[in-house]
Parts: sequence; C-alpha cells; structure tokens
Amino acid sequence: MSDMISTGRLYKVFPTQQVSEKFSKREFVLETHDQYPQKVKFELTQDKCSIIDGYEVGEDITVHFNLRGREWTNKEGKDVYFVSVQ
Repeated sequence: MSDMISTGRLYKVFPTQQVSEKFSKREFVLETHDQYPQKVKFELTQDKCSIIDGYEVGEDITVHFNLRGREWTNKEGKDVYFVSVQ
C-alpha cells in the first residue's frame, strides 16, 4: 500500500522488542489533532527502530506510514486477520 501521512502529538514510546534473532520492532502512539483525537499505535521495524529516539513525548510530529495486513489460520481452522501500521 502506498505511503500515507498522519500528524499529531507523540503520546507514548515503547522500548524496542527483539521478536526473533533476525527481527526487532518498536511501537509508539500518536494522538491525532482531529476534532475527536485518536490514539493510534504505529510500529517501527528493524533499522528504523531508532528513528523515534530524536523526538520527545508531547512533541508534534508527522508520520509517513504504510498499512500492512496478513491472514493467519488458528488451531481451530478459523481465519484471523492482522493489521500493522508501519
């Protein structure tokens, strides 16, 4: 999916998680400046995990992101869908 943009206030930053030997991710929350502000969790992966280090909680930022989705079949045979905002 093409690059999308959102602006808002950096609300929270989580520590980097080492998911596997070859994969790490870091999440942060952006509070939008909409009439009804939303708290949206974004995900940074791999070498991009440190990008958020240059910002302070409470600072206004612009985020360029992609929507990612995947399908997974659980043990009961039911299809489950996941969405990531990266």
